[in-house]
Amino acid sequence: MKKKFSSVIAAAAIAGLLLSGCANAENNSSEGASSDDVNSILPIADEPSTSANSKLHDMLPEDLKSKGKIDIALDLPFPPMEYYDEDGRIIGVDAELGRLLGQKLDIGVSLNQQAFDSVIPSLQSGRHDITLSGMNDTAERRQALSFVEYVNSGFIILVKKGNPENIKNLNDLCGKKVSLQMATQQGNVLREMDCNIEMTELPDDPAAQEALHAGRVQAYIADAAVAAYAAAETDNGEAFDVIEDPENPAGYDPLFVGIGILKERTELIEAVRAALQELIDEGAYQKVLERYDMGSFAVTEAVVNGER
Repeated sequence: MKKKFSSVIAAAAIAGLLLSGCANAENNSSEGASSDDVNSILPIADEPSTSANSKLHDMLPEDLKSKGKIDIALDLPFPPMEYYDEDGRIIGVDAELGRLLGQKLDIGVSLNQQAFDSVIPSLQSGRHDITLSGMNDTAERRQALSFVEYVNSGFIILVKKGNPENIKNLNDLCGKKVSLQMATQQGNVLREMDCNIEMTELPDDPAAQEALHAGRVQAYIADAAVAAYAAAETDNGEAFDVIEDPENPAGYDPLFVGIGILKERTELIEAVRAALQELIDEGAYQKVLERYDMGSFAVTEAVVNGER
């Protein structure tokens, strides 16, 4: 059974309470807070699990073997990719894939909160080793990172229930107020449009959803899986409508979502790629995506820096 909040907005509020001092939760700091290193590798209840492969462990760089864990940066909360359950544990697609990678590579993992716009600097500083943050693989990000691709999808539009502004496609956002998370590819797409769109770029995705929920904007855009999850979960599905554009059935500007790793860390890139491929082959990867209604966005092969 999936562990989901009844409201994405409630998820953001609960996450804030957990970070403020719940005994079972992450560290008190919202930046760099981490889950328990021992428990983070273990599956939750019916969460998919896998077996270790010693040959893949041997592929890891020596600094990680010595450290005994992989520090993973996540952008919390960002359901269904990563968010907290009622017990303060990090769940979601990225969290579960992170634990599976740790099991397969026979190494501990630490799941660490990192604001999305500072994820890449956190890798460059050595604070984290990889990122699983629902990050789109873009040419700009490839200047610093290589991506082991694990999802392929575009972004979609959400509006208030009943679509009072009669928004039918991306062009209908011209002259409208639109919310989105800052430092995302969606913002770049809107800025390139030849019309006036008033963008409200907010620090995290739940805040962008709340802006639409509260009526401060007329539309909200996000990755297809994230936006669809918000539409299904917020107010029991009565808050938002998904705008389905027949000309863009996979969403706008479809891109790979990848596990980001500094491009000079070639040993780690290949170890993660090989581990993901084994998870794909044995079916554990597909089970994770299907638990969060993301099976249609699955990849069939673990590739590095896939073709756009």
